[in-house]
Amino acid sequence: MKTKFSTLHLGLLTAMLTLGPMTLAQAKTPADQLIVGMSMVNLFSIDPANAPGLDASGVNANLYDTLIKRDQGNPEKHLPQLAERWEISEDGKQVTFHLRQDVKFHSGNPLTAEDVAWSLYRVMKLNFGLATTWKAYGYSVDNIQSLIRASDAHTLVIDLPQTMDPLLLVDSLAISPSAVVVDRKTALTHEKNGDLGAGWLVTNEAGSGPFVLTKWSANDSLLLTRFDGYWGGAAKLKRVVVRHMTESQSLRLMLERGDLDLAYGMAAPDIRAIDGSDKIQVQSLPRGTMYYVAMSMKQPEFAKTKVREAVRNLIDYQGLDQQVMPYYGKLNQQPMQLGLAARLPDPGYHMDVPQAKKLLSEAGYPEGFTTTIRTLSEPPFIDIAARLQATLAEGGIKASIVTGTGNQVYGAMRARNFEIIVARGAERYPHPYFSLRTFAYNPNNSDDAGLPNFQGWRASFFNEQINSLIDQAGVERDSARRLSLYHQAQTLYDQQVGPILMISQMTDTVVSAADVKGFTGDDAEATRYLGVYKQR
Repeated sequence: MKTKFSTLHLGLLTAMLTLGPMTLAQAKTPADQLIVGMSMVNLFSIDPANAPGLDASGVNANLYDTLIKRDQGNPEKHLPQLAERWEISEDGKQVTFHLRQDVKFHSGNPLTAEDVAWSLYRVMKLNFGLATTWKAYGYSVDNIQSLIRASDAHTLVIDLPQTMDPLLLVDSLAISPSAVVVDRKTALTHEKNGDLGAGWLVTNEAGSGPFVLTKWSANDSLLLTRFDGYWGGAAKLKRVVVRHMTESQSLRLMLERGDLDLAYGMAAPDIRAIDGSDKIQVQSLPRGTMYYVAMSMKQPEFAKTKVREAVRNLIDYQGLDQQVMPYYGKLNQQPMQLGLAARLPDPGYHMDVPQAKKLLSEAGYPEGFTTTIRTLSEPPFIDIAARLQATLAEGGIKASIVTGTGNQVYGAMRARNFEIIVARGAERYPHPYFSLRTFAYNPNNSDDAGLPNFQGWRASFFNEQINSLIDQAGVERDSARRLSLYHQAQTLYDQQVGPILMISQMTDTVVSAADVKGFTGDDAEATRYLGVYKQR
């Protein structure tokens, strides 16, 4: 009888998800379910080897586990998760992880060190953008199986292929979207033509996390169901239901009526209108990701330093910060997160149209030129792009705006096939090495290098001296020397007029009903719903 009721209940819920907003509005949210509204336009894959976006990370954080996790906001402290403990060898060339022995995947298969090693091998073998992290450490598809291996069922040994600070590797195992552990047996059951289950894992999962993926309809809805066998204890909620909603006013209306429990991506005017209500909670979550304007140096205009400098003088940083970015981000003009000791003060970029026109004339474009700006059609991206279009025009640069889905917009940048893009990205957690490596580092500027996780490579920016400074910082153990290297790299990036111009550091404003408790946003948008409940 219980099984029949559960099946019926799930059927009714699935039917409810397919109904339009007016029908859904007739019912209040169940006490044991979290109903979330957010745009899913940028959610096109949840395969851990090919899901770099923030939205995918938010889903996968509930479906999968990592060996360890970073203590919130502290880049130098890590906490046990699948690994109960770990040690670094005296020479810093080997890290050994000792895994829990009570973890099972959603399939019922036991999680072993072999699954961990295979998951990282899979990332390298498939060679999508997320492989870049491990390539930078010296791993390759040819060496990773000998360097990352299971010495027994619950012991993972990782040898470093090159000289580096081993804590950087440990940190990547805690924060990289590609570091989650995949059920090897389940994935290989769905393998086709040697793809290691890649085709199936785009819309399915093989994890051990606190929730199981029950249903996903692209740009429609997503249903996560509690995994009662979770090693960390069962979640308090039975289900998390995510509805695809792109209209901020609809999110606001449904929150006010009690038809949504939590909303991501609301526009600033709608947040202002309900902030302060005793029925609503507003939580600002600082993120490590940046909103930026990037130019492709493959384009002849932007290959010229003076043109890039002209564009830098045609961005209304202060106006954007005051009028567009409240609830979305905080002014940041450095390729490094706010609050880090290694970060230099903002260089003070500001609108200077006469200087921009002078630079364009000196570069050979006295009448300006035409170009395109790619971006998402949702706020604040489209609002930044519209402002940028207007201010570029003041200098004589006539730009048309091209919008698209996340895959279309970011896909063009990953393929190095764009002119200007307004986007958001980079390292999510605060760490100076990862910040600079993401934006300013490019070890190989050829098109076939396949390094899309380096924003510098995407923009075709290559500077050997900056590369060297970042490399040195990655292995330097003396803190004062390391700090100096970070400062030198930022200064040089400014002098070279790097093509990726920071606008703002992301602030994610999450709005929820007052009875939602236990929600603590993760600073990398890998928020777990494990401890969330409703106080009714």
